[in-house]
Amino acid sequence: MVPSGNHDTRRLRPEPAAGALAQTLLLVLLGAMGGLGPAGWLAGLAFTAATWAVLARALRRSRTGPFGPANGVTLARTTLIGGVTALVAESFAGRTPVAVLAALTAVALVLDAVDGQVARRTRTESSLGARFDMEADAFLILVLSVQVTLSLGAWVLAIGAMRYVFVVAARVLPWLHGPLPPSTARKTVAVLQGIVLLVAAAGILPRALAYAAVLAALAALVWSFGRDIGWLWRVRLRPGAAVVRDAVRERA
Repeated sequence: MVPSGNHDTRRLRPEPAAGALAQTLLLVLLGAMGGLGPAGWLAGLAFTAATWAVLARALRRSRTGPFGPANGVTLARTTLIGGVTALVAESFAGRTPVAVLAALTAVALVLDAVDGQVARRTRTESSLGARFDMEADAFLILVLSVQVTLSLGAWVLAIGAMRYVFVVAARVLPWLHGPLPPSTARKTVAVLQGIVLLVAAAGILPRALAYAAVLAALAALVWSFGRDIGWLWRVRLRPGAAVVRDAVRERA
């Protein structure tokens, strides 16, 4: 007989289906507003299928209990990111509903400041929630950097790609898997990326100022990653570091 606890962690959860439905409804709304063509629909539906399949798999593997209100906020934010993804794809087809894109992005950035507070106040923090939040943040930055390449050039992709390059590097260099201490500076730099890319994508600054702002954001991001990598390098040989890395690797 399978223990009830294991059965509970493997049962189908309704949240991925709810997220996929909300995402589809948002795409329908954007299409009705005239903001989506074939490119946008293709990107939006691909995002929907991939994101909610990954979430369903993560929930099956997780030992967390109820989904929780904080994850619900992140779920709503991820739905908005799917809309942003569709609109960015549409931009490459020559249609750029900038006002709608900026509005969805702005709400997603605001919700990013909400889900963590909700988790702390309701005492529903979890490793799944933290990872869900982090992946949503990273993908939004990537998509925004793709949008900004249309006006400032391909170099902006360095902002969106940096976190994913770090993940790939950690596969080769296991010491990069080490846990990092909390850092207000790291959080500030991460928030800065979204705000600056939103402003640049919205086109509300002259090109020269937008270029300077995005370049400054990239410099701050390089500094932040360099600071964290330096810290991980220094602690890699401290007593217990190998044990910590093994534990992190097992949880990944």
